Amino acid sequence: MGLQPLEFSECYLDSPSFRERIKAHEAELDKTNKFIKELHKDGKNLINATKQLGMAQRKFAQSLGDFKFEYIGDAKTDDEKCIDESLQEFSAFLKNLEDQRELMMRNITETLLKPLEKFRKEQLGSAKEERKRYEKDTEKYYSSLEKLLTLSAKKKDQQLQEADLQVEQMRLHFHEESLQYVYKLQEIQERKKFECVEPMLAFFQTVFTFYHQGYELAKDFNHYKTELQINIQNTRNRFEGTRSEVLDLMNKIKLNPEEHRQMSQLSIEGYLYAQEKRPPPFGYSWVKRYCTYMKEQKLFNMITFDHRSGGRTGEPESVTLKSCTRKTTDMIDRRFCLEIEVADRPGVAIVVQALSEDDRKLWMQAMGGKERVIEAQLDDIGFSFIQNSINAIESRGIKDQGLYRVVGVSSKVQKLLSLMMDLKTCTEVDLSASEDWDIKTITSALKLYLRSLPEPLMTYGLYKEFIVPAKCGSPESRTHAIHYLVYKLPEKNREMLCILMKHLANVADNCKQNLMTVANLGVVFGPTLMRPQEETVAAIMDLKFQNIVVEILIEQHEKIFRGPPDASLPTAIVSPNAPTRASKKQNRQNRPLAVYNPQVVELQAADCSNSVKDDTSLGSTESVSSQSSDATTSTSGSPPEKARNHLSTNDGNLMDCSGSLQSPDCWLCFQAYSINCGPATEESIYNLLRQTPYRTACSPFIMSCGSSSAAWFNCSYYLPNRSNCVTNRKAKAVYPCEAEHASELSFQAGAIFEDVTPSREPGWLEGELEGKRGLIPQNYVEIL
Repeated sequence: MGLQPLEFSECYLDSPSFRERIKAHEAELDKTNKFIKELHKDGKNLINATKQLGMAQRKFAQSLGDFKFEYIGDAKTDDEKCIDESLQEFSAFLKNLEDQRELMMRNITETLLKPLEKFRKEQLGSAKEERKRYEKDTEKYYSSLEKLLTLSAKKKDQQLQEADLQVEQMRLHFHEESLQYVYKLQEIQERKKFECVEPMLAFFQTVFTFYHQGYELAKDFNHYKTELQINIQNTRNRFEGTRSEVLDLMNKIKLNPEEHRQMSQLSIEGYLYAQEKRPPPFGYSWVKRYCTYMKEQKLFNMITFDHRSGGRTGEPESVTLKSCTRKTTDMIDRRFCLEIEVADRPGVAIVVQALSEDDRKLWMQAMGGKERVIEAQLDDIGFSFIQNSINAIESRGIKDQGLYRVVGVSSKVQKLLSLMMDLKTCTEVDLSASEDWDIKTITSALKLYLRSLPEPLMTYGLYKEFIVPAKCGSPESRTHAIHYLVYKLPEKNREMLCILMKHLANVADNCKQNLMTVANLGVVFGPTLMRPQEETVAAIMDLKFQNIVVEILIEQHEKIFRGPPDASLPTAIVSPNAPTRASKKQNRQNRPLAVYNPQVVELQAADCSNSVKDDTSLGSTESVSSQSSDATTSTSGSPPEKARNHLSTNDGNLMDCSGSLQSPDCWLCFQAYSINCGPATEESIYNLLRQTPYRTACSPFIMSCGSSSAAWFNCSYYLPNRSNCVTNRKAKAVYPCEAEHASELSFQAGAIFEDVTPSREPGWLEGELEGKRGLIPQNYVEIL
């Protein structure tokens, strides 16, 4: 609905409704004033941004015009001349376009911004001045009127007549000012329709003119563009012919590159990147060095040379080579690396990085290097090493922080694993009793052994099958599916996996000290125990599901490795028909933060005036969790209604001797008690039962008793007493559930809860399971 018109006749009445209509007109003018201010500000920003764009385009055009191509040879073809001049043509085109844009910006200022600002200052500004005068005259008139009315009747007639005359003059002036102000308001309301829109129309006409000029420039440029395309195609064709000849010449030289190299007494020379230790806490850095190796003397020389510092060289360093081995990416996070052991410095190794894999092979060949290969197999030696390592870890380092996450020194890890994989030396080392090997070296060697197996422990063939249950299904169905797949593994793989999972469960049991929870262990061992045969983007996206599989194996290791799965259970992953958790749709602020304490509720009920707001919000069937439970009841096909019927089919008595309902003696009485903050009456129970979700649960009850609350209590469907209701009752879990908060309970289907009582949070019960008390989703259980 638009603004109501201001009638001149109402200026004489000056009624409250008339003042309200004036205020509405004033508010509309204030909004228009604010709009024009913002539009003026945005217009200036647009002009400034366009100026910046124009400056950037002109700079770009200047760069194009200043550049000239240099050609090989002493003459240019006609096509090359045209291409050379093309940059100047492009530059001229852009400059012409920017001239048109600059003209458009000037027009925008004249046609849009200035007219709008003029309207705002002259028209809206004058209205504001009229408003001030109107308010001032209003104040003067009503103040004079009040003084006149307070004059004593005992005053002389002459004084009273003079006062009446003065007030009458002020009244006439006030009415005249009111008429003028009303006229001004309505005039501006009508004037703004064309004085605001007309400048905008002129602005868009300017914009359209600019784009039309651009279109005309493009048409003029089209003929030159076609010719230039022909010149470019001719130049490209000549380039292809010339390039083939140059390639033939290059290939001839490439066949005999040695003829063009200088003769040298060195076996090999070139650039390598050397790893150098820096002062703590900076770790290591990689420095480019020019290295030479003389095979006869076994002399390895290095000199620092940095092209970026003007070719400055450092002090040369010479060492005598003892051995050279390859460092794999399992040992260091860089490719093409070599480890050079120095003869004149025992225990010192120099790690260098070649420029490519071929370059690394040349250096290895020149220095007589060897590939470091560890043959890891699932044989007696492998099982012995794993058991030896686990015994050492559990006896000496089960509580070490970052166990399995903190890595050992790569050279020591390689040395330990080589020692333990050697048939001659594998029985000589007892890691539990030996202090020569620290825990992080042992854990790193264990992981390296698992990664070095010819095939992952959980096999390539079963990788996709293991990933599937991690992506869907309930926790129970996931566990069963993985249980089934574990027994499809080869016997040795399954035996090794059993040993590892039992050990990792022990590690997780000490997570308060070592900080390695099941989730952390899943991150560490997921890619180690299972990986796809081909590395693809899809496989990378499945990394998180590898971790979930390992977490399930650790948490359920006793069940999984106790024996083969029950053949009668289905092995396919089917999403269970469990109802949606109420808490899934709640915000953290609405989730129950603590276990309900009945004593607290009774104390709060004693002081109704202090707890009406809280009790109403907690007991309201409009809460988020109640809505979620209702949606579940109606859509999931699960039996929450059946569970609620258990609450209302036992015989009992609601009334006490005073005619009011005992509260909180039963589940429904307790809900009514929470809502009313007082004893539950027939009417409160009746209203409660008519609401969702109680209406659904008690539908047979309502249908049989009709709409009268008195009839409900006279029929045979009495509500239970406290002693016969959910209080102190047992409940059985119909669906599995995983806790999302410390105050909730996790459980599997079939779990039996003791001492089940109502909760303050609608849609939730309280119960005790395995000595722990917490919240239970009401539609996940049935009362026994």
